[in-house]
Amino acid sequence: MSERVHGESRGTNASGRGGRHALRRVPVWAWRVFMHSVSKGDLRSLNMDPIAGVQHWYDIDFVGDHIRSHRLDVIAPDGSDPAGSWLPVYVYFHGGGWTSGDKASLTKYCASQASYGLVVVNVNYRMAPHFHLGHVLEDANEALVWVDAHIREFGGDAHRIVLGGDSAGGQISALTAAAMFRPELAEHYALHPVTLATSVKGLVQHCSIVDFSVFFDRGFVLSLNFVRMLLPSRGGRRSGGNQKHMLREESHYMSPIEWLDSRCPPVFITTSERDFFYSSNMNFIHKLDQHGVPVDSLIYGWESINTQHAWQQNFRYPESQEVYGRLQSFIKKVTA
Repeated sequence: MSERVHGESRGTNASGRGGRHALRRVPVWAWRVFMHSVSKGDLRSLNMDPIAGVQHWYDIDFVGDHIRSHRLDVIAPDGSDPAGSWLPVYVYFHGGGWTSGDKASLTKYCASQASYGLVVVNVNYRMAPHFHLGHVLEDANEALVWVDAHIREFGGDAHRIVLGGDSAGGQISALTAAAMFRPELAEHYALHPVTLATSVKGLVQHCSIVDFSVFFDRGFVLSLNFVRMLLPSRGGRRSGGNQKHMLREESHYMSPIEWLDSRCPPVFITTSERDFFYSSNMNFIHKLDQHGVPVDSLIYGWESINTQHAWQQNFRYPESQEVYGRLQSFIKKVTA
């Protein structure tokens, strides 16, 4: 059963909540320019005052082709003994609208989680528009292949994995989990999952893009070109009704809400009314409840001013610290 916290928004008027939609139909090029302009600042500000008591292994090449998109970091508690009791593993995918972002900006977030007694794997992947969603999911699968083969060297238990991500990274983690028990989805993307669904004990979603139906809502924040660029064929570029219908059909394979059923592991979801993808997350919670999937949710109302999209990365906010505490309780419960 999902739990609604800080979400009643008593006394908040509709025009305030409507501010979430101040940006409408942002094109891909504008998103990329904006993300590029803030990325250096985020890299610096989000990683201030590094976490003590953890050890880092940076830029491990998990494919072997020497490109940055195929690098991951491992962060584990100091003194963790690979020969001793293996720790749960938290595999995390950064956001950025599939076109931008980097694992480096999530270093402190991941280190924070490792300090609680986890082995955290912080993953890069190839991005659009040069690569499509099939490539992205292939990279996510390859990262899990590496985890299965090597994580014990760092003290992690390959049979107690929690997948997570923010924004587009949440979609990647959720669709990767679904492909483990939905062979038709894996076949669509030519994936051959090595990690067993039984090894994935939980799923973490921070402001995730989990319901692609919202892309077709009038005035949604991102343009339909975000859906088009993820297609292998880059199809559906015309604006006619048939093309839009085709695009909606294709988006079915991108939308985790369509694939995660009663076989889905327990899910921890955080969002807020200030999040661009609030309705996507609320739809997801409702659908998981219908399937009987255990859901723990932390949802903030409009009055929580710190909870803009992907606020969870910013350790300075008390709301982020509350997320971290709830996240650790969730992981401890599902991996026990």
